[in-house]
Amino acid sequence: MKTSILFCLSFVFAIASHAQKNVSVQVIANNPNTSLRGMSVPSDQVIWVSGNNGTVGKSIDGGATWRWHTIKGYETRDFRDIEAFDSTTAIIMAVDNPAYILKTTDGGFTWKKVFEKNQNGMFLDAMDFKNEKEGICIGDPLQIGSSGRGFFYIIRTFDGGETWQETPLNQLPPAQTGEAIFSASGTNISFLDHPDFEYAFVTGGTISNIFMMGRPGKPNKAVTMPIVQGKESNGAFSFDTDRNNRFYVIGGDYKVPRDYFDIFFFTTDAGKKWGSPSIGSPFGYRSCIRIINDKMMVACGVTGVDFATNAHKEWQKASLESFNVAMVSKTGKAVFLAGDKGKIGKLIY
Repeated sequence: MKTSILFCLSFVFAIASHAQKNVSVQVIANNPNTSLRGMSVPSDQVIWVSGNNGTVGKSIDGGATWRWHTIKGYETRDFRDIEAFDSTTAIIMAVDNPAYILKTTDGGFTWKKVFEKNQNGMFLDAMDFKNEKEGICIGDPLQIGSSGRGFFYIIRTFDGGETWQETPLNQLPPAQTGEAIFSASGTNISFLDHPDFEYAFVTGGTISNIFMMGRPGKPNKAVTMPIVQGKESNGAFSFDTDRNNRFYVIGGDYKVPRDYFDIFFFTTDAGKKWGSPSIGSPFGYRSCIRIINDKMMVACGVTGVDFATNAHKEWQKASLESFNVAMVSKTGKAVFLAGDKGKIGKLIY
C-alpha cells in the first residue's frame, strides 16, 4: 500500500513539474539611445530592430554582435515597425505626420523613401507581409468628408514595397468614436489564409474590435471583443493567428500595466465565441503576443514576459524584464524580444 501511494505521489509530482517549463529571458544587447518597438527575424541568425531617433539595428550572428544605423535625414523619426526578408532587404515604417516608409537592399547602409503622406491626423501603426512582394500597412482613422466620420487608413504594396497604393474610400472600414490602433509592436494586423477573409486587424480605445476584411465578393466582419476597453489607454494592442479561425488577442491598459483582468482572449471560430484561460492568464498589460508553435506562446509588456506551454490555457512568468515586442524566427525556432533603452533579449525555452 505504501509503495502504491508513493508511486502515485511521484507520478502526480512528475505531471505537475512537467506542466511548468523552465523558461527565462537572456538580455543580449543594449542601446540606450533608442526605444525599440519594431522587430523582424528572418532566420535564427538574422535579426532586425527599429525604434525612435531614426534607429535601425541588425545582427547576422544570432544576436552576438550588432550594427546600428541612424538614418540620415530621419534622425527624429520613430520607426515602430520593420519587415525584413533577409540580411540585406528590409522595410521600415515611421509613425506620425508626415508618414514615411523606407526600404534598404544593402543591409541598412542606404535607404530609399518608397512612401510619404502628409495629412492632418496621419499616424501609421503596423505592417504585415504575405510574402516578399505583397504587403499591407494600416493607420489610425482619418476624418473624411464634412460629417467628420473616421475611416482607418490602409495602403498596400504588390512589388515588395517599392510602391504603395491607398485603399479606395469605399473599401475602408469605418471607426467608431474613440476607436484607434495602438502602434505598440507592429503586431495588430495580419494576412489570413481564411476562405472568406483576406486580412484582419484589432483596435482599442473606447471600443475594441477585430475587423476581418472580406476577400473580393465577400463581406467584411467586425466583432467587438470582451477585452478590457472604454478608455483611450486600453483595449487590444496585439494579436496572433493561425491565419484561419484561431485568434489570440492581448492588451490591457498601458497606464495601469499591472492590471491583468480581461487582457487576453482567444477564439477558435473566427470571433463567434471568445474564451479566456481557466487557470492563469498573462500577468499584466501586454503589447505583443506571438505563437511559437502549436503548444507554445509568448507575450511581453512593460512588467515582464509570459510563456504558455499548453497554448492559451495556462501562463507562467518567464521574466520581469520589460519588453515591447517579441518575434519568432520565420525559418527557425529562436525567439527574440526588444524594448526601451535598446534592450534586446532572447527567450530561453
